[in-house]
Amino acid sequence: MSFLKKLFGGGGSAKTPPSMPSETHNGFTITAAPVNDGGTWRIGARIEKEIDGEVKSHFMMRADTLQSFDDAAKASVDKARMLVDQQGDRIFT
Repeated sequence: MSFLKKLFGGGGSAKTPPSMPSETHNGFTITAAPVNDGGTWRIGARIEKEIDGEVKSHFMMRADTLQSFDDAAKASVDKARMLVDQQGDRIFT
């Protein structure tokens, strides 16, 4: 029975995405964190910055989905960089 569940998408364990290295962009730390969305990967990233001794964090998620985790991770970092460039510290307000 488990063979049929796996064949037709039922059951089975959800894959845990690999942990991604962080990168720094304009003083912000960006970590790609694509979200599994039923066989595709939704663009997502964690953006952090230390402000006045406190680490502020924002999780960005977009509606865009991609088939490959690696492609989604790259797109996630690209979108996060763009958000940092456009909004700067306002991301945290």
